[in-house]
Amino acid sequence: MSRPRSKPAYGVIVYSAVAFALAAYFTFAAVQGDYGLFSRIQVEAEVDDLTVERDRLADQVAQMRNKTRRLSDDYLDLDLLDEQARKVLGLLRSDEIVIR
Repeated sequence: MSRPRSKPAYGVIVYSAVAFALAAYFTFAAVQGDYGLFSRIQVEAEVDDLTVERDRLADQVAQMRNKTRRLSDDYLDLDLLDEQARKVLGLLRSDEIVIR
């Protein structure tokens, strides 16, 4: 009697190759894709930079609010008013000496 001939296992090889290709694709996408680890690190660094800039701008806004309040009708800081008049308008008192 003759022995049955075994068929080559092409199906297993094709299945393994497709599974490996899919695993490699998803691994690559998870690391370097649009939503991957590298993109996440870049976004986190940008968030840190923007947070620092936001805090700096918030400080500037607070300083401007303080100056605006000090020049308002309700609370007038005469020193600040004098400083602004000298700086913006170039005013001096008659008894002052200017040294350049």
